[in-house]
Amino acid sequence: WRVWASPSPGPVPHPLLPAGRARPSHSEPRGRDGRGGEEENEEEKEEGWHQLYPGHIPTSPLQKALLAAGSAVMALYDPYRHDMVAVLGETTGCLALPNLRDKMKNHPEGYHILQERPRIRLSTLDMARLQGLPDGSLGREYVRFLEDNKVSPDTRMPPKFVDDEELAYVIQRYREVHDLMHTLLGMPTNMLGEVVVKWFEAVQTGLPMCVLGAAFGPVRLSTRKLQVLATELVPWAIQSGLNASCVLNVYYEQRWEQPVESLREELGIFPPP
Repeated sequence: WRVWASPSPGPVPHPLLPAGRARPSHSEPRGRDGRGGEEENEEEKEEGWHQLYPGHIPTSPLQKALLAAGSAVMALYDPYRHDMVAVLGETTGCLALPNLRDKMKNHPEGYHILQERPRIRLSTLDMARLQGLPDGSLGREYVRFLEDNKVSPDTRMPPKFVDDEELAYVIQRYREVHDLMHTLLGMPTNMLGEVVVKWFEAVQTGLPMCVLGAAFGPVRLSTRKLQVLATELVPWAIQSGLNASCVLNVYYEQRWEQPVESLREELGIFPPP
């Protein structure tokens, strides 16, 4: 509860550590008798000294359950509370994240991503170059999506509650390619577009957060939009998600010049209806 009640820090960007490295903890403290002081060591753990990566907050299974329940309620009440959606994804992804990590490790391009740990942020993007790419290319259409919807890749929150440094990068990568999913699927950031993308991501990733968003997101849609969603968009999103290869295995930063249509065809995403 102390974790839940503490003020949530702003989305200050930080680089995750290179592959295979965790933040070193302090050496075991010594008591007055020269042996390790367990009480002092426990105090260090309580104070967050044993972080696996910058910003990591160690939590027990009970704390994770409380965080998941609270964030789920808030995310359903306000789907645009990206901080609550982020907490929900981290506290419920204990099964899906290792599966995604294994898919990346068993794919040449995905393995390369895990080794290099690229980040999609304004500080890593050459926006002028992307804006100068031909219409229809991934880089130009991605920038167009950001401009048209007034969104920024820097709004993606860093992970805090994932108790594995490599899995923390996997969920960070998933968050940072989310806007690229909108670009590939041709979906805007309104509620209808978000629900369609969540159906695609739910099939692709198996993350409970995506399943929850796909199932409960439509409750805010009008009857006309629900009909379009049920008869056209959801079947297409599910079919594309099942047919497509893992979208985390694409090194998007090396494919900005590739036409969106070509990348869709390569991945196995069917043309949007």
